[in-house]
Amino acid sequence: MKKDFLNLTILYVEDEELIRQNAVEYLSRICSKVLDAKDGFEALKIYEKQKPDIIISDIKMPRMNGLEMAKKIRTTDKTTPIIIATAHTETEYLLKAVELQLVKYLIKPITSAKLKEALSLAHEHLSLNNIMTISKGKIYDTLNKTLIINEKIIKLTKNELLLLDLLVKNHQRAVTYQEIENLIWTNDGMSIDALRSLIRSLRKKLQGNFIENISGIGYRCRLDFL
Repeated sequence: MKKDFLNLTILYVEDEELIRQNAVEYLSRICSKVLDAKDGFEALKIYEKQKPDIIISDIKMPRMNGLEMAKKIRTTDKTTPIIIATAHTETEYLLKAVELQLVKYLIKPITSAKLKEALSLAHEHLSLNNIMTISKGKIYDTLNKTLIINEKIIKLTKNELLLLDLLVKNHQRAVTYQEIENLIWTNDGMSIDALRSLIRSLRKKLQGNFIENISGIGYRCRLDFL
């Protein structure tokens, strides 16, 4: 169990301090990083900065409840697993949970066994969404940031990995030159020659022309989904 969750960052949201502390203490033993917030408003700020892999949240909280928080996250993020914990069992809450594509609906009291079960489901859900197929035999694991071609791990430089991760995660659109510069050349500024050189080297390692230039805009990663 510990090995399965070792690379995950969890955000736990709960307004009752003792419950939150106990949960964080337990989760810290099986996950690499655990973040916590006392309400949905605070959790949203942490989510925007940290981008946790899994979110576990109570429903009834001050300022912003768990369902309101989940609804705001789902406007831009349809894949991050969200687990809701509550003392309520009414159909209204269950229907809202389904609408928001929540992975699990936990009934309080929350035990270590319930957390394990919920995390297992969330991890399975995450695993299904983190493998991006570039083409037959070529996949990119967004969770572990690993390029695999014909079952072999391809070694990438830091900048190649940053660029590939950015392009694959935004494959449905063109990534602008400005976005690339902000990510890779934050302090030094990006030259056209440096960008073209990086694109060439990444294309070579991808063993195919999967990165196309969108004139005047930037680059897009073409996924074949074979």
